[in-house]
Amino acid sequence: MPSRTGPVHVATTTRRYKDKVYKTHLLRRTYRDKGKVKHETLGNLSHLPEQTVELIRRSLKGEVLVAAEQSFEIVRSLPHGHVAAVLGTLRRLGLASMISARRTRERDLVVAMIVARVLDPCSKLATSRGLVEETASTSLGATLELGRGDEEELYGAMDWLLSRQGRIENSLAQRHVSEGSLVLYDLTSAYLEGRHCPLGKRGYSRDGKKGKLQIEFGLLCNAEGCPVAVEVFEGNTADPKTLAPAVEKLRERFRFKRVVLVGDRGLITSARIREDLKTSQAVDWITALRAPAIAQLLREGSLQLSLFDEKDLVEIEGSAYPGERLVVCRNPLLAHERARKRQELLEATEKELNKIVEATQRPKRRLRGKDQIGLRVGRVVGRYKMGKHFRLNITEESFTYEREQDQIEQEAMLDGVYVVRTSVPKEMMSKEEVVRSYKQLSRVERAFRCLKGVDLKVRPIYHRLPNRVRAHVLLCMLGYYVEWHMRRALAPLLFQDDDKAGAERLRVSVVAPAKRSPKAQKKATTKQTEQGTPVHSFPSLLKDLGTIVKNKLQPQATSGVSFEMVTTPTATQKKAFELLGVGWT
Repeated sequence: MPSRTGPVHVATTTRRYKDKVYKTHLLRRTYRDKGKVKHETLGNLSHLPEQTVELIRRSLKGEVLVAAEQSFEIVRSLPHGHVAAVLGTLRRLGLASMISARRTRERDLVVAMIVARVLDPCSKLATSRGLVEETASTSLGATLELGRGDEEELYGAMDWLLSRQGRIENSLAQRHVSEGSLVLYDLTSAYLEGRHCPLGKRGYSRDGKKGKLQIEFGLLCNAEGCPVAVEVFEGNTADPKTLAPAVEKLRERFRFKRVVLVGDRGLITSARIREDLKTSQAVDWITALRAPAIAQLLREGSLQLSLFDEKDLVEIEGSAYPGERLVVCRNPLLAHERARKRQELLEATEKELNKIVEATQRPKRRLRGKDQIGLRVGRVVGRYKMGKHFRLNITEESFTYEREQDQIEQEAMLDGVYVVRTSVPKEMMSKEEVVRSYKQLSRVERAFRCLKGVDLKVRPIYHRLPNRVRAHVLLCMLGYYVEWHMRRALAPLLFQDDDKAGAERLRVSVVAPAKRSPKAQKKATTKQTEQGTPVHSFPSLLKDLGTIVKNKLQPQATSGVSFEMVTTPTATQKKAFELLGVGWT
């Protein structure tokens, strides 16, 4: 009798008939009979599902098959994709090396704070809790191998970072600013909680936070809006007083032989030009004139409104500005908007003033006295800033007013007119390029919106020590540096316009308002990219990337042995990492 104790296996045969493919799965035993290998069919498995046949095949090969939920357990799951995106971008930019060429504990903590600022800006205590293993909210701490730590370590790392601010800014300026290029400069404020920080002062609050102490900080960016340096000032520092430190950085620390500094009319004033800029051969400048100076040009005849009958941009000369260039622009849309706003404010002021008139004439509890009437009138005028357009007559018993119509008409003549003032010679920059350069200040304003808004939340500031406040602002600037590059790379997935050339072709003049490209308009209308995926804002895309999770798995039968598995990204997530040039594992 032949021996039929050979191994059992699953044999699969495939045959085609016309356009169909037929598979047959047979359970067979292989045996040897008189020196020949033969096969015995034990059963037909073709009626079973493919996955069941595969399980039988693997089992017959000796594999031990156990249900997944019985063999492994997920010990920990941490959001990871957004960490990989931000940290990967930071490393790709070489920012860690700019902070310190050698990896140290302080550098890792600073990198963690920068990344955490982009992901979820919060207090240093909350940040430290999110980094340690027991209370981690993301994979950031584990990725950087930070181990244990607390907020005091983060404060120490902030002090260490501030001591290296000069080195970092020098590296950023060397990388992103070239000789003869534009440097944008603007100033903003941020309010503090508490009253113990020496930098905190009462001043003009751009945040509209009355009663709060504040600081001010100035930001230097290149022509594209990439930040390169930041400086913190006391909260009551006048805007023009911050210009000298910015000029000194460009001239002394960065050692530029020639750059063009662009600042608004409140920063680069005539006094600052005389004292800080005309003495510097390294720094040219572009700014704008205030309304009274424009009116003076009109009165002296240097500016003639008839010049705008056919043009919206013209270069003139002014006797008060020797050796300088004045480029006058008129924007009809801006003129219409200013006229509309003035009319609304005039009507709102008259509505409140009429109430005061009625109060002085009512039969009971009549408003009397110059002081009382003047106090109420002052509140109205101060609220709407329209006092210059009214003639007010206050007596002990009455109050009347009337519009200064001549003054209103004179102001209306200059609606939509602005004058750009510069020291840059014609050989270096045409009048159109001068205006375009001044308009690029909007990129610094965009940076402030990111720094102070929902992205990085530089405010409110809770630190009490001046150097901690300075380090906090520096951290936020470095966070924006990473975000700026991420936004630029991810533009095809965001509502952001990623076809600047197409948008520029739509502008009929440099004076005309900027327009979005057809590609950006289509994204905004359809809410979809060219590939048919949903368009994101930057915060929502980070949240989407955060759904890529790093899971820690552990076999149930073995203690102390574990491994990690990262969620497979979606098509949109893969595209985001591809655009950033980083990996997600």
